[in-house]
Amino acid sequence: MKKSVFFGALAAAGLVAGAASAQTLAEVQDRGTLRCGVTTGLVGFAAPNENGEWEGFDVAVCRAVAAAVLGDGDAVEFIPTTGSTRFTALASGEIDMLARNTTWTFSRDVDLEFEFVGVNYYDGQGFMVREDLGVTSATELDGATVCIQTGTTTELNLADFFRANDMSYEPVPIETNAEAQQQYLANACDVYTTDASGLAATRASFEDADAHMLLPEIISKEPLGPLVRHGDNAWGDVVRWTLNALIAAEEYGVSQENLEEMLAGTDNPEINRLLGTEGDLGAMLGLEADWAANAIGVAGNYGEIFDANIGESTDIGLSRGLNAQWTDGGLLYAPPFR
Repeated sequence: MKKSVFFGALAAAGLVAGAASAQTLAEVQDRGTLRCGVTTGLVGFAAPNENGEWEGFDVAVCRAVAAAVLGDGDAVEFIPTTGSTRFTALASGEIDMLARNTTWTFSRDVDLEFEFVGVNYYDGQGFMVREDLGVTSATELDGATVCIQTGTTTELNLADFFRANDMSYEPVPIETNAEAQQQYLANACDVYTTDASGLAATRASFEDADAHMLLPEIISKEPLGPLVRHGDNAWGDVVRWTLNALIAAEEYGVSQENLEEMLAGTDNPEINRLLGTEGDLGAMLGLEADWAANAIGVAGNYGEIFDANIGESTDIGLSRGLNAQWTDGGLLYAPPFR
């Protein structure tokens, strides 16, 4: 996609966003359900299980927000979106928030008039190839056919990378990860490029995962996180501080297992304020005092959610890396609860 077309689409979606309602919190509470936009299916991040129930890393964020606002982590309607439809769905009010491996960029924040409430996964764009292709570096991909999702930052990143390395490529445009997987496995493209976490999740779903490899190059910064519409600061605060609560809970040692014990009171005022046993942070958000405790109770703190869905003990096998707490050398850092 040419840049002029890409940014034109962003501007059009931004006009719709400007007209969106600024009363999302009240609407969600009146409706009794949270409408959360997710991907069409990426195992580990957001996908229905064999019983048709949505689960994954991004899904857990949606459920945490629902628990914070409605007291029920199951009070969520999951609405699948593609790279091309996700922004229109949010701008039009079809969904209340988007939690769909979406990169925080200048144009999306400013031109589209969306509000990124934080980062729940620090990522970067990578490349996956078949072992028998015989390459060990992305700099060896001159002339390759590349499967790439339309309406994503990966389109521009890919063009920039190949131009910078004086290489050519033939794009194979696709709409969803499922389509990309199908095309890649059918040899319709030599390479699949997207966020490295998405490549790891896709590779883990292959019957012959060892026949495929992720190349070492990471060619971009992809800070992924939930987003809401501009102009609704109260709702943005709710989603932002719910994500912060999950991150802070891990730092402070508040887990799904010890939550009830912590709710009885601790010697740490920060924990007490987080859990609502001290102070009035919930009231400031227009929520109950135990809003954060409800959010944590759904699937645990950030670390528990990471480990259960995409961590090293899962088939996806991602290490914490940049997504470790700041106290462990990572980038995760929640502002103070005071």
